[in-house]
Amino acid sequence: MPLIRPSRDEDLPAITAIYGHHVLHGTGTFETEPPSLADMTARRADVLSKGLPYLVAEEDGRIAGFAYGNWFKPRPAYRYSVEDSIYLAPDLHRKGLGRALLTALLAHCEAVGIRKMMAIIGDSANAGSVGVHLALGFTQVGIVESCGWKFGAWRDIVIMQKTLGVGDTQPPTELPAP
Repeated sequence: MPLIRPSRDEDLPAITAIYGHHVLHGTGTFETEPPSLADMTARRADVLSKGLPYLVAEEDGRIAGFAYGNWFKPRPAYRYSVEDSIYLAPDLHRKGLGRALLTALLAHCEAVGIRKMMAIIGDSANAGSVGVHLALGFTQVGIVESCGWKFGAWRDIVIMQKTLGVGDTQPPTELPAP
């Protein structure tokens, strides 16, 4: 089983390569140009500045995947709701890494006071991502049809959600609002 741990600066080249592969070859992200190492470094810093987790799966000394939660939307009122992102090295799908990363991400997000996690899954044909979210208790709340154009075809997004901790049954513990 992989080691799931907080990401470190030295993980960023591997994170950038994994994500770049998905940008160029997959429909899980609707980006069409791979971000640079500097871009990915800034994105990670943004997540961490909000007190949110940015995790990696390490297997045999290799970064096998990464996952993080970031505010669902940029307004401070959304700071108790995050959108997850999970990406795996292309040769390591269907080995339980996505489940391990998402399980750890859920626990870390709940520990810092997050009450709702959303998955905005690129491409409704993305059975692996939809499946791992369903297996970990997410419910589908909608499909936005044909909202992205990638690889010469219209792509849907699947919207899923999961309540964390006490959810909306109590007021939240105050989280910082940058």
